[in-house]
Amino acid sequence: MKISAATLERLIEEATVDAYSESEQVTGFLTAIQDNLARPFVSRVLGVEVSVERIELTDADEIVAMCRGGRTRQAVPVLMLPLGKPPPKGAKWIEAYRRWARRR
Repeated sequence: MKISAATLERLIEEATVDAYSESEQVTGFLTAIQDNLARPFVSRVLGVEVSVERIELTDADEIVAMCRGGRTRQAVPVLMLPLGKPPPKGAKWIEAYRRWARRR
């Protein structure tokens, strides 16, 4: 997925505009991702096809995707989640979060 740097910067600004601490900024991204990312969608984690069902925040302020593969559920950090081809609608918010996280 190719998204311009200017678009990613605009999304980062939108997600963090009223956030003062890093924790508030993460919560801004969580809200943006939850509001805009189409779910469920299919991904592959460690070679296994999974369904990404939900996006949640851990106690450690990490945004994770709740994935299901058969009877197994696993939380996968959004920063490491393969988005598939084509990526789901709203995946640009995950890309913006990844760009923001690389700066921390």
